[in-house]
Amino acid sequence: MATDSEYGAFMEKFILRPSPPLSSPSELPLNGLTFAVKDIFDVDGYVTGFGNPDWARTHLAATSTAPTVSALLRGGAICLGKTVMDEMAYSINGENKHYGTPKNPCSPDRVPGGSSSGSAVAVSAKLVDFSLGTDTGGSVRVPASYCGVFGFRPSHGLISTNGVIPMAQSFDTVGWFARDPVILNRVGRVLLKLPVVDPMTPSHIIIPEDCFQLLSIPVDQVTQALVDSVQKLFGGDIIKHATLGEYVEDKVSSLKQFMSEGTDLKEFNIPSLVALSSCMRLLQRYEFKCNHGEWVSTVKPDLGPGISERIRDALSTTDENVSVCHTVKSELRDALSALLGDYGVLAIPTVPGPPPKLQTEGTSLENFRARAFSLLSIAGVSGFCQVSIPLGRHNNLPVAVSLLAKHGSDGFLLNLVETLYGTFEEHIKLAEKVAEKTSY
Repeated sequence: MATDSEYGAFMEKFILRPSPPLSSPSELPLNGLTFAVKDIFDVDGYVTGFGNPDWARTHLAATSTAPTVSALLRGGAICLGKTVMDEMAYSINGENKHYGTPKNPCSPDRVPGGSSSGSAVAVSAKLVDFSLGTDTGGSVRVPASYCGVFGFRPSHGLISTNGVIPMAQSFDTVGWFARDPVILNRVGRVLLKLPVVDPMTPSHIIIPEDCFQLLSIPVDQVTQALVDSVQKLFGGDIIKHATLGEYVEDKVSSLKQFMSEGTDLKEFNIPSLVALSSCMRLLQRYEFKCNHGEWVSTVKPDLGPGISERIRDALSTTDENVSVCHTVKSELRDALSALLGDYGVLAIPTVPGPPPKLQTEGTSLENFRARAFSLLSIAGVSGFCQVSIPLGRHNNLPVAVSLLAKHGSDGFLLNLVETLYGTFEEHIKLAEKVAEKTSY
């Protein structure tokens, strides 16, 4: 069994056991499972550190436990501690200059992804069965893809964020990680308070070809397992191809305000999704400033590279165009709801490629980050639920695909992943055997 000293996933370890249940423990949905929580969740008696020692120094211990953590304990799970995160949740890299960077079990020389870095690593390294993170701009989906595990971002607003330090409330969600889709589903049903229901067959699965052109690895490496699995289970007729960028540009008229931004990117990009990303990050900066600007200005915390610049930009943000951002959110949700309907699914790459190498200089990541946020902003701005699914490896680095469903269809999406993944695994194993043969 691996120990945390090998991975640096935990901020502090402790054991929180379930309260004595009214029913038999064996009947509880999470009985016997272990989990960890990102150091952004309140746990009674512990300081919520928010990834920065100056924050921990200037805040008192929590006097209550976040409802999401309590719900998991009531469900029978055992909490083993708090995990390392990026400072103030303001990065998708997973590097922390104060507490160390959790080691990516899939690729030790690569970043683990953030800001829920320790939570993803704890699951990937089999230190816990599942873990809690938060996802504002991608902080569950990115580390899930980099660490080769499942990551679920729920529909915005469906799970309580009480007892969770806010980053930007228009996008903040409580997400979770697991190594297998059955546990992912069970945790989701506890957090979302969903009944167990039979899976529904998707009406259609849309593969937007422009989004897959953002990949730096062969497109087939990501799409083939999905296409083969869907054909085997549901038939190929439900697979539809589309150009998402054109659809969004046509249906979300308020995006015009942001359309000129980012058009100087040297690599292939999708203008309407670049605009969507600009909109998301503007509103994120403004809300971060409203939440934490006074503390940052007063305390002047020691912040790591990249994060300090991002926070400085946030503190200079005004409310100009903020109302337009809310209009974009509403229009995008309506447009994608019309595209997907109740049981449609949108498939996209989780991120544009494999995890970057540790300590990669910031400017060289600019194009990668721009393409990443083009993809991440689709669920971020619409508030749709999204799951990142591990697809094995390409050149020995983890690969993932994401599925999105309309706001409120979380139970449908969790069931679908569980249904699909058996055939995904067959395809992944076959592809890996072929790759082994061709590498000799």
